[in-house]
Amino acid sequence: MNGRITVIGLGPGDARYLTAEAEAALREAQALYGYGPYIARLPVRAGQSRHPSDNREEAARAAAALTHAAQGGNVAVVSGGDPGVFAMAAAVCEAIETGPESWRALDVAFVPGVTAMLAVAARIGAPLGHDFCALSLSDNLKPWDLVERRLDAAADAGFVIALYNPVSRARPWQFGIAIERLRRRLPLETPVVFGRAVGRPDETIDVVTLEAADATFADMATLIIVGTRETRVVARPGRTPLVYTPRAAAEVSA
Repeated sequence: MNGRITVIGLGPGDARYLTAEAEAALREAQALYGYGPYIARLPVRAGQSRHPSDNREEAARAAAALTHAAQGGNVAVVSGGDPGVFAMAAAVCEAIETGPESWRALDVAFVPGVTAMLAVAARIGAPLGHDFCALSLSDNLKPWDLVERRLDAAADAGFVIALYNPVSRARPWQFGIAIERLRRRLPLETPVVFGRAVGRPDETIDVVTLEAADATFADMATLIIVGTRETRVVARPGRTPLVYTPRAAAEVSA
């Protein structure tokens, strides 16, 4: 009896961001596992069981889904955005590596989705038009001093920085510290994009300077893109400005 587990990215929220491959995999699944609000986005289907869990239960969720699949089920694990970006794909791989041998015999597939930094970037232009990186400001799975070192390195290297998980009720202070560190390494006029709830009815997109960026602008539904010294803002009277990072690097090594 050989089961199947598929880890599926749902995109940032709106159904139009769900890929055809993801939709097909969701229809075929006998059971859905995932964070409760993500499962709630999906239509109820006859004969398909739903197993919602809390946001910080990734390891237990992965183990439960793999156990179900090992019993012969066709199981889907859902993630917001892309499952490989700070989401469930890594949790499933970790569980397979450390779990029973039967989990390694499963058919395993990963279905990509539109991650938040791509959705936000598309709303405002091309801020990721040159080299970029993504960092999570959460210190649940890594020490805060490592977050700080990576922020410093990314800013010094000239990467556009997409910041995931900027704040939460348990750690409201971290984004403010991150901004202060970036101000020591980047010009104060560097563009910063705050994209909140992209693809949902309460979506907002705001562009400010690094100097004006404030921790109160963000919550856990916000993805932040910090530009580089080269990132430009193109004003358009009566319209949303365009933010882009030129494709060619202006810096030339000695």
